[in-house]
Amino acid sequence: MSFDPATLVYDANGLIPCIAQAAETGEVLMMAWMNAESVAKTLETGRVTYWSRSRKSFWIKGESSGHVQELVELRVDCDRDCLLALVNQTGPACHTNRRSCFYTALREGDEVEIMTPMA
Repeated sequence: MSFDPATLVYDANGLIPCIAQAAETGEVLMMAWMNAESVAKTLETGRVTYWSRSRKSFWIKGESSGHVQELVELRVDCDRDCLLALVNQTGPACHTNRRSCFYTALREGDEVEIMTPMA
């Protein structure tokens, strides 16, 4: 069965959330938005391509930083309104130079930084 990005459920802005997860470790790296065209580009090129809401343009992860996300597998959730990209991540995934964007934990009512920037 051939996949058609138009079968996904997008929000009112034509976007769908995509969670990037390290294929080898299962670590959650980041969340960003895609539209139907960026989903298609990701599948076509193997380079994870997001839609930048602020710039209103495509954003190929690592294009300027070199911190590339190579697609291993793209998964669709049961409601078809969220994607999971299993990736091989080169360097940090977060713009703060951390491996993951999820570097702050809430512990006993406090925010605690649990991950330092990569060297």
